[in-house]
Amino acid sequence: MRMRSFVLSGLFSVLLALTLFLPFAAAAEPIVIGCPLSTAFLYGWDAERAVKLAVEEINAAGGVEVGGEKRPFEVEVIDTRDLEPGVPVSEALLAVEKLILEKHAKFLIGGPVRSEAAMAAMATLSKHKTISILTTGALTPKYHALIGENYDKFKYLFRISGEAKWMVTGEIIPCLEEIGKEYNLNRLFIMVQDVAHARAGGKLIAGIMTKKGWTVLGEPRIYPTGTTDFSMGLIEAKKDNAQVILIWMDMPETSILLKQWHDMKVPALPFGSIIAAAEQPSFWQATEGKGEYCLANVVNAGNAPSEATPWTMKFVNAYEKKYNVEPEGYGTSSSYMAVYVLKDAIERAGSLDPDKVVAAMEKTDMMGVYGRIRFDPKTHQIIPAVDPKEGAVGTIFQWQNGKRVVVFPKSIATGKIELPPWMKK
Repeated sequence: MRMRSFVLSGLFSVLLALTLFLPFAAAAEPIVIGCPLSTAFLYGWDAERAVKLAVEEINAAGGVEVGGEKRPFEVEVIDTRDLEPGVPVSEALLAVEKLILEKHAKFLIGGPVRSEAAMAAMATLSKHKTISILTTGALTPKYHALIGENYDKFKYLFRISGEAKWMVTGEIIPCLEEIGKEYNLNRLFIMVQDVAHARAGGKLIAGIMTKKGWTVLGEPRIYPTGTTDFSMGLIEAKKDNAQVILIWMDMPETSILLKQWHDMKVPALPFGSIIAAAEQPSFWQATEGKGEYCLANVVNAGNAPSEATPWTMKFVNAYEKKYNVEPEGYGTSSSYMAVYVLKDAIERAGSLDPDKVVAAMEKTDMMGVYGRIRFDPKTHQIIPAVDPKEGAVGTIFQWQNGKRVVVFPKSIATGKIELPPWMKK
């Protein structure tokens, strides 16, 4: 009798233990998202924050349904350092390999961030059949052109953010034309960073604006990454009676450029087609307001407050609540949306099989933070528009009285472009 009681007691203990620990033992295996990002720079850290915010929201709502099973996302981030001066592309490639082989990432979201590194990583991603959604940094049109030319090889690669050619022809040029008509400006001085997308963008803008009747003052001035003194270029711009200074640089030292522009009272409107430092909410304090009137292109709506779609301010408010700052610049809203687009594709595919997810991604059609999200089925580039009902819209804002005021496109604008007082004469 005593033995029977002992056995029953033991069985009860085992059942109790199983009851307590079974939920943990049976927990669904996470789906690992790898993020190769240059985390010391804006286009890296804002992307990391946005991905983690989206993953947190999705997991809190139950995760991703795969074949009738709910599974959570898990994020692994590795610093590619590819925005740092002098760091070889090979370091970014090692980060990508490590995410795939050691961290077992089934999907990559984010970078590599530098165009040259993103291009170099294409073969590695294809070899491993790893679906990659490029969301930040790399803007070169060659990326999606290569996908279109070699679809079978590169079909696992997508870009959900803007790219240089559309930014120039669909956003920057129309905005410059609006400024020219409004204020009778037509003399353009161009300053670019010595990286692929900036050199190409500056050259393209120079050619187009020349054909449109603007006077482009010489060839684009090219500055190495990490430059800390722009005074000679600004003196030249002032001497040549420039009326607009187009700046295409993703390095943080652009804050120095804007402070020098203000102190020298250069009578030309600074227009950042890409100008990393001016994108951030902290820019006003960092420059003591000397960056006022600077225009900045943050590529996708949602990277500054606007009412582009019902998603936009929902995202802006959620980001600010979590990180105590508004979305910080290019790479934020696109990285956030990439996670939701991936979830949608996996659930429609009903599988993690890369070929099935690719097919589902190609059929994506959903409203997001910066408009209607669809991909070109051949190049896997997000389809852009100036109306959020039709496609992914960009944002050009201007610093006015300490705030980032969206001025382009008109469909989402919250204010109008102003000139600095020393230009109004």
